[in-house]
Amino acid sequence: MRTAVDEADIEASRAPLLDHLIELRARLIKALIAFVVMFFLCYAVSTQIYNILVQPYVWAVGDPAQAHMVYTHALELLFTHIQVAAFGAGFLAFPIIATQIYKFVAPGLYKNERQAFLPYLLATPILFLMGAMLVYFVAMPLLMRFSVSMQQFAAADHPEIQFLPKVNEYLSLIMTLLFAFGICFQLPVVLTLLARAGIIDSTFLKGKRRYAIVLVFVAAAVLTPPDVISQCALAVPTLLLYEVSILAVVMVERKKARLDAESA
Repeated sequence: MRTAVDEADIEASRAPLLDHLIELRARLIKALIAFVVMFFLCYAVSTQIYNILVQPYVWAVGDPAQAHMVYTHALELLFTHIQVAAFGAGFLAFPIIATQIYKFVAPGLYKNERQAFLPYLLATPILFLMGAMLVYFVAMPLLMRFSVSMQQFAAADHPEIQFLPKVNEYLSLIMTLLFAFGICFQLPVVLTLLARAGIIDSTFLKGKRRYAIVLVFVAAAVLTPPDVISQCALAVPTLLLYEVSILAVVMVERKKARLDAESA
């Protein structure tokens, strides 16, 4: 049978849990409000945002008047604008969402752990933005130029074949590439965190380099559309980031060894 002391211990442990759940709910509500506000702001300018996203196609064609796009059912353009708004809201609300996550997690960390965690929190959006810029300025223009070059002009013995991208399919393509590149560009953050946790080390990463090359190309084939251009555009920078990750892990190991020597 439970004693009064046992009941008191249970109640004492339940109260902090409820406090954490209440705080988590408050953080989630703030993050959701930020996303909703950004969604409506982005929806108000969704046409301008889509026009920015479609610029790689315009660059490939060379003349905005020749960059024709189509939609084939009544509400397709409306749904595309909603997707654009959600896409933009995710980008713009991320700093607020990340801040809420950090404020929820930070009280449970030691001071040195908070100082170690903060650089990774700042590096994540920067690396994601670098990956997105690579898509926008390199991968997507190359892919669009390749697609435009495959058009067939009409002649006496064959018909004309035009490249007319649908508005929703183009958006899905560039969003897929942006997220794929952005996620793969988190490789240094992930590997460095694993090194700090003692799960991997630089020797392990160097020894598994050949397997990493295979896995990177497999991931590029899965995450990108089935064309060689976008796959190589993702795989090559990711392999370079793998090498950068090895250097970052070496720096972490040296710093850890120095601290251990000073504390000995």
